Amino acid sequence: MATKESFFVKGEELLKKIKDIIAEGNVRRIIISDKSGKEIMTFPVTIGVVGALLAPLFAAVGALAALVTECSITVERSETPGDDNITDNDNIS
Repeated sequence: MATKESFFVKGEELLKKIKDIIAEGNVRRIIISDKSGKEIMTFPVTIGVVGALLAPLFAAVGALAALVTECSITVERSETPGDDNITDNDNIS
C-alpha cells in the first residue's frame, strides 16, 4: 500500500524540494505536474540510488524548473511495515 502527498512549488524551488523529498526516504515515485494538472515528468525512486545516479535526474529537473513558473509535486510513499499492526484497541504502556 502506498500513500500520496502533493506539494505546490514555484519553479525556482522545484529542484530543492525534489532533493529534500528524496533525502527523506521511503519514496517510491515522484510526479511533477504543471499548474493545470498535466503530468510533465514522472520518475521512480529506487532504494539504494546514490548521488552519481541522481545527477542526470537533477539536471532534468533543473531544466524543467527554468521553464515552469508553478507546478505540483506528487510523492508516492511506501508505508513502513508494521504501522498497520497498532490499532485503537491496543493498550500501549
